Amino acid sequence: MSKMCYFCYKVAITIVMKMRLFLKLCFGLSCFVAVLNVNWSCTTRPEHVCTVGDQPAIYPDYREITVPANIAPLNFGLDGATAIRVDFKDDDRVVYSCSGDDQVDFPLKKWRKMLKESAGRTLSVEVSAQVDGEWFGYAPFHITVATEEIDPYLAYRLIEPNYGMWNQLGIYQRNLTTFDEKSILHNSLFDGGCVNCHSFHQYSPRKFMFHVRKKDGGTVLVDGENISKIDIRNDKSGRSATYPMWHPSGDYLIFSSNDTKQAFHAWSEQRVEVYDVSSDLLLYDIRNNRVLTDPRFVGDSYLETFPTWSPDGKWLYFCRAETVDSLPGNYKNLKYKLMRVGFDPESGRFSAELDSLRLPGEEEMSVSFPRVSPDGRYLLYTSAQDATFPVWHSEADLKMIDLSTFSSVDISVVNSPSSESYHSWSSNGRWIVFGSRRDDGLYTRPYIAYCAPDGSMRKPFVLPQKDYRHYRSFMKSYNIPEFVQDEILLSPYELADGINSSVVTPKPF
Repeated sequence: MSKMCYFCYKVAITIVMKMRLFLKLCFGLSCFVAVLNVNWSCTTRPEHVCTVGDQPAIYPDYREITVPANIAPLNFGLDGATAIRVDFKDDDRVVYSCSGDDQVDFPLKKWRKMLKESAGRTLSVEVSAQVDGEWFGYAPFHITVATEEIDPYLAYRLIEPNYGMWNQLGIYQRNLTTFDEKSILHNSLFDGGCVNCHSFHQYSPRKFMFHVRKKDGGTVLVDGENISKIDIRNDKSGRSATYPMWHPSGDYLIFSSNDTKQAFHAWSEQRVEVYDVSSDLLLYDIRNNRVLTDPRFVGDSYLETFPTWSPDGKWLYFCRAETVDSLPGNYKNLKYKLMRVGFDPESGRFSAELDSLRLPGEEEMSVSFPRVSPDGRYLLYTSAQDATFPVWHSEADLKMIDLSTFSSVDISVVNSPSSESYHSWSSNGRWIVFGSRRDDGLYTRPYIAYCAPDGSMRKPFVLPQKDYRHYRSFMKSYNIPEFVQDEILLSPYELADGINSSVVTPKPF
């Protein structure tokens, strides 16, 4: 072989070897990329799946529910699973698939796209899970996507679910379309006082109020950039304003003024009984900075509490009970009934006629938290055996009547064996949010349910969280959930400055 041929041969061998190495590297890289796709893709498809006849026991339970098209992803997990695949189908057509380990964390953009395109339709959800190295395919469940959206924000107080610990609490706002949660105000900014009973005028983030219980506290009113503090007291008892509700005009605030006590059970499933020994109604005229009272709603014969307006502002609903001697021993005799009285916004006066409304099947029950739907048709309330603090009553349920006929509407689907308590309507009247202790009997969680135009309700679902384990480890209760139409832009520090400002005293009664 000549030197030239030998040289050509070596060059050819080198090229072949390098090409083989190149191909090997490419092949290995492709395998590596494939492995990455298997581990991180949102569409991993399991093989050799064993069919199971039951639906998966996912947590939280998002099976057979109706959701708004703008709700945050319903991330869930399956105990014991090491891998999960979820397929959303519309008429047997897969519209979206996602995978995870013991939790499915749906990407926000893809989730929003799926819900937007599925509004008004029912999706079939098929879950496959790997447990102990074996794949199981479960019976599908369904999620209906409503055409009506939900208000994008929810405000609530986070508080320890006990009897006296309120030195670490605050009011928060949660974006319901994402998982973003921000502090509206935390009591660490004003010497650890109690902050409570927030209320928004017509779901507005720019016009709202809350109470502050501390030295030099009061009721804080927010109107745009203006923050003021007033001290509304019943001059006979010295009690401050308690449960509030804005008049639809924004010109009035109605309060109950409660002297509330606690009693502890020595032997009972209930840990504590909360009751009022006295309570009145106070009407604050914002324009004229004066408190208006009516002799019928101030005195020792009756206990008035939980006032709320009709959407047109012409009716005031509230709860009323006859006073009971020897409390707390006779607390079971404390029964609140639903009352209604007309109201003239021009004069700020209540009508002479006072109605006691008969609620079907509620003769021996106690009524709390009446709230009228935005269209004025339905009244939602909490029913318990006695007293006025249903959060500690496991038998407490939500009930509803049709105000056009005063007949009851069956909403039993929203109730559970545990307490259902505080609730509020969305601005379009198609959604309710309420506090429930159905998870563990101890912590109050916010549940959301769809209300159809005919008043029928759908199975409620807990407020979605980024990590499905959130409610298993979060040791605070969600208190007074209220829908808000947009984000509150005032900072907690601005609100704290308002709290520390000088107090305004309304004109004498």
